[in-house]
Amino acid sequence: MREGLVPSILGSVVTASGATLLGRNRAAALGVMGFGLAHVVLGAIDLFEHRYRR
Repeated sequence: MREGLVPSILGSVVTASGATLLGRNRAAALGVMGFGLAHVVLGAIDLFEHRYRR
């Protein structure tokens, strides 16, 4: 499994769950979405950084 794939997928799931909370508690939802987006970005950096290593 490629390095960075798990944080990217996990970040996508967390971001989607934060989006479902937008109607209930906006501040908490934005915090959860930010946390998820940070994981997506860090996972993407790992994917691009290690794409030529096998």
